[in-house]
Amino acid sequence: MRAFGRPGPLIALCLSAALGLAACVSPPPAAREARPEETRALLAGIIPQAVRDRDAWIEDIEADFRALRLAPTRANLCAVVAVIEQESGFRVDPVVPDLGERALREIDARAERADIPLVLVHTALDLRSADGRTWRERILAARTEKDLSDIFEAFTAQVPLGQRLLARWNPIRTRGPMQVNVAFAERFEQERAYPYPLHATLEDELFSRRGSLYFGIAHLLAYDAPYPRYLYRFADYNAAQYASRNAAFQHAVSVASGTALTSDGALLPADGGRGGATEAALISLAPRLKLDPAQIHAALEQGRQGEFERTALYQRVFALAEQHARASLPRALLPHIELHGPKLSRTLTTQWYARRVDGRFQRCQRG
Repeated sequence: MRAFGRPGPLIALCLSAALGLAACVSPPPAAREARPEETRALLAGIIPQAVRDRDAWIEDIEADFRALRLAPTRANLCAVVAVIEQESGFRVDPVVPDLGERALREIDARAERADIPLVLVHTALDLRSADGRTWRERILAARTEKDLSDIFEAFTAQVPLGQRLLARWNPIRTRGPMQVNVAFAERFEQERAYPYPLHATLEDELFSRRGSLYFGIAHLLAYDAPYPRYLYRFADYNAAQYASRNAAFQHAVSVASGTALTSDGALLPADGGRGGATEAALISLAPRLKLDPAQIHAALEQGRQGEFERTALYQRVFALAEQHARASLPRALLPHIELHGPKLSRTLTTQWYARRVDGRFQRCQRG
């Protein structure tokens, strides 16, 4: 809309917009960074009044948005609040029912996957620790994630062959009020130095409100994603960044190749090697894609990055699939992933998680 020659109609139009009758369109003001007090005021209207240490939550979230150079819009702040509510209900170290029993089952499952005899693991668990209890008894007595993590780290450090057999087996791999994945935090910290004093290890820092919020907000928002809705960011938060984009790509591969694939967002096996179902389906399309297997694998290795969308593989797969389907295909889909772990008492999915958080987000947006 062009500017009016006289001020009267413009004022009237803006008054109408204020009443919700029309939209006042005028040249936008120069972009500026939000002042900390503005962000804190917005958070004060979003975070529930009953939250314990509410002012500290507000201060930490505002500081993290500045440190990460993220826009503190209502939508972005509501997205963070929705994830915190879902993950912990704004409790820094919440009690998890039956945590110890589930952790022991997880240890057994990992031993079986690693072909370590259960009798060896159980013998180690039944050794007595320094406080007179067996390690099994101490694990069963754990009430919070930090309790269990501290016990397990002491266990692996002190029992014979503990570091050799059980290193990196700590069942608590997501931590703190935003349940940040340890592996993500380690990767992100290598790219961008943690801006606060680190009093212990990075893994321990994730149990704190400050550390969990910083890395959790980064995981949720500090990446460019081609999504029309925050729903897909919530799915990525539960799975991995770009998982929803990758799930849509796998769907396109299925359409183009006629091969049934699980759209879980994992383009390569967990170890990054070859031989996954998605890669096999793509190799069957190699002549039509005019790419060789090495080029296909090299593109798939970019699956955790925004650059994947600009690869010839991504663009040619969608072109081929849409030609076959005679319709446009979505660039984002909720991944099909079942969730497992010592903190879950029932089978859940990433789709359930994303929709649950999105419901909280929508309520926050409505105010």
